[in-house]
Amino acid sequence: MTTHAPSWSPLSWKHKLAAQQVVYPDRAAVDAAVAKLAAFPPLVTSFEVERLKSLIADAQQGKRFLLQGGDCAETLDDCRADVITSKLKILLQMSLVLVHGLKKPVIRVGRFAGQYAKPRSSPTETRDGVTLPSYFGDLVNAHEFTPASRAPNPELMVRGYQHAAVTLNFIRALIDGGFADLHHPEYWDLKFLAHVHVPDDLRRRYQGMAAQLAEALRFMEALGETAVADLNRVEFFSSHEALNLLYESAQTRTVPRREGHYNLTTHLPWLGERTRHPDGAHVEYLRGIANPVGVKIGPNTAPDELLRLLTTLNPRNEPGRILLIHRMGAARARQALPPLIRAVRDRGHRVLWVCDPMHGNSTTTRAGIKTRLFSDILDEIYAAFDCHAHEGTILGGVHFELTGEDVTECLGGAAGVTEDDLSTDYRSPCDPRLNYAQALELAFAIAGRAAEPRTTE
Repeated sequence: MTTHAPSWSPLSWKHKLAAQQVVYPDRAAVDAAVAKLAAFPPLVTSFEVERLKSLIADAQQGKRFLLQGGDCAETLDDCRADVITSKLKILLQMSLVLVHGLKKPVIRVGRFAGQYAKPRSSPTETRDGVTLPSYFGDLVNAHEFTPASRAPNPELMVRGYQHAAVTLNFIRALIDGGFADLHHPEYWDLKFLAHVHVPDDLRRRYQGMAAQLAEALRFMEALGETAVADLNRVEFFSSHEALNLLYESAQTRTVPRREGHYNLTTHLPWLGERTRHPDGAHVEYLRGIANPVGVKIGPNTAPDELLRLLTTLNPRNEPGRILLIHRMGAARARQALPPLIRAVRDRGHRVLWVCDPMHGNSTTTRAGIKTRLFSDILDEIYAAFDCHAHEGTILGGVHFELTGEDVTECLGGAAGVTEDDLSTDYRSPCDPRLNYAQALELAFAIAGRAAEPRTTE
């Protein structure tokens, strides 16, 4: 007997329990903001969404590798040319390292142009006896610990859309203008490659690899390989956590000559650990859109729960539809990940396995500063490669919180950030991010590890 899922609409999620729900005091203001969002033109197109889905389907077969990275939580104040350019450049540099090392194309996905909302473990925060709403990201409220700043403001959804539009417009202009030309990777050199905090060995490795690739392309073109000309423009896609469903559903619509509904705020929305309950509002919303969908899974995820979630989100087992982004923690990855891999593999679900080595490895220093250890991040990546090799599956991507700035938020790496250094330049309002040197070092480590012969022993 065939069962049919309940009818879906972009607003059917309102009949479900919504985790991380924001309570706005002014309902009329919410309705006005949502109406304004719904009237705006889309931020992305269905053609771009379908293109990304086809690339993810290739990655599921091992033909491509996905690099997803960007801020923990974007801020409206960081919608500036220098900040956006730095993030774009470090992702380009990392992808260049991965292309060179893995010998396969890389799908570049930024955590930008919409990553303005953040889940919180508690709806409120208390300081010195004063309790206020938690900071849920610039899409909801402001970071300053004052009653006015922390009050949920629906107009921020409109401002978030506007800043996302500016960000995407600038990125597209840079790419269309040849900023991402693979013939000239030397153009991507960040000013900080000459910075004292970048180890000489790391700088030399990147510059040598970039020169080698540029020379190889020139040689191929000299032989008349016209297809190489396609490399003068790389593709970039946007992603963010689909947390504020008012914002997401307002820009969800049908398009001419295509079936179904598309979330046109982003190419790739994802579910977080706190919002992926199969009966919850976020799953209800995401099951009905045509976009590819990422799903964060942690060490406490039960195999049966995961299988139910996959059936709900992808009942036709469509290729390119689902990314499973595992974030286990270095200490638990080797025990927690294999049962989930086996459950999904044995049921024949098509997924792209992606390692997020950031979110399971947070720690707090003696001084109370939230940070992450570079060694733990690297250990979880290596554990993920080992687990997938042993189970006969493919680790097809990585997901990082990073920045192109010279921040001091994560400990370790070749640049040698210590606990005493954390206060030097710690900017993130939420979670610690990799700085440029740490991100580039990880790219070289991943390229080296992924290029090793696979073993199931």
